[in-house]
Amino acid sequence: MKITKLQIIKANRGVYCKIHTDEGITGLGESGAWGFQDAAAAAMNTFAEYLEGKDPLRIEHHWQFLYRFSHFRGAAIMGALSAIDIALWDIKGKYLGVPVWQLLGGKCRDKVRIYAHVNGRTVEEQIEHALAAKEAGYTALGHINPFLDEPSDTPYSCGSGEMLYKAEERVGLIREAVGKETDLCLELHRRLEPALAISLSGKLEPFNPMFLEDPVRPDNFDAMAQVAATSRIPIATGERIHNIFEFQMLLERKACHYVRASICLCGGISGAMKIAAIAESHHCSLVPHNPLSPVATNAELQLCAAIDNLAIAEYPSPDVRSTQDQFMGKKSGLRMRDMVDHIPAVKDGYVEVPTQPGIGIDLIPDVEEKFPYHPVKIATRLREDGSICDQ
Repeated sequence: MKITKLQIIKANRGVYCKIHTDEGITGLGESGAWGFQDAAAAAMNTFAEYLEGKDPLRIEHHWQFLYRFSHFRGAAIMGALSAIDIALWDIKGKYLGVPVWQLLGGKCRDKVRIYAHVNGRTVEEQIEHALAAKEAGYTALGHINPFLDEPSDTPYSCGSGEMLYKAEERVGLIREAVGKETDLCLELHRRLEPALAISLSGKLEPFNPMFLEDPVRPDNFDAMAQVAATSRIPIATGERIHNIFEFQMLLERKACHYVRASICLCGGISGAMKIAAIAESHHCSLVPHNPLSPVATNAELQLCAAIDNLAIAEYPSPDVRSTQDQFMGKKSGLRMRDMVDHIPAVKDGYVEVPTQPGIGIDLIPDVEEKFPYHPVKIATRLREDGSICDQ
């Protein structure tokens, strides 16, 4: 079997890689280079020149070749490599007639615990969405921003003391609304310096969050380690780093308690499996990062099924409206679930492990027509004085 073509598909807010073979088997993958998807697509085009004519089953060899042929990498390159790797695993599973998790050592679990996204520009909205998710059966709620999901074009004007008190109040109100039995996963979006992050963790400790995600900018592992060593709430990070060596450095510094590897950015299924093994050797579990489409979710589920050290998985709702309806003024009524041929069943806070060959999902044939491509625009929030506010 030989690779005949690498097809790049741009739809909604995502970039996908479909690899075709001379036996009619295709494989599908998704890039997670958030904000730089067009750059990832350009890298896929470069990689296509090497892949055409090759045996798609030599996954590790191709991974090493594409990773090591040039020393200049970064998120866009790794997003492209991740999409290709996932597509090659999809082909291999289909060729052998088994789901990918079977090729990774078999299932460690029959279903995967997930957390629902809870957003809101006010704490009232956050509570409303949290209660709706709990009513739908979710036992864990995530992406909860104690600083609210305010629009990026609104200047941020809150002082440090006020910011901490308001964050404490909001998390307390959410905890009171959902009860003690629901896990809360708090997303801080790199907002704080280490000293403030440590102060905030002390204020939020009585509400027993499952973890604090990205309390400080992730570029400095030592700064993250400073927070992790002092906080009595577990720290989760890793979605913005993208190779096994960075994760090794992160874990050796004891800079996190939960590893947030993104399968569409960290080298695909091959990279994520290695990261899971490194994490296991440090007695850490994975909370895979996934804000993407149902394609990424199905790829993530292969990983989640096959590793023992899984804590919980992020689950972006397939009922999110299409980007053309959200940002382009359209009224198509289409949602993320309409991009693919099916969605795995969700029940009581768990999603079923796919049993179909490969990653077990495909895009609809006319996805680019029905879901016009709308990439993420360059925008960030500013403080009242004009300086940058991480959000």
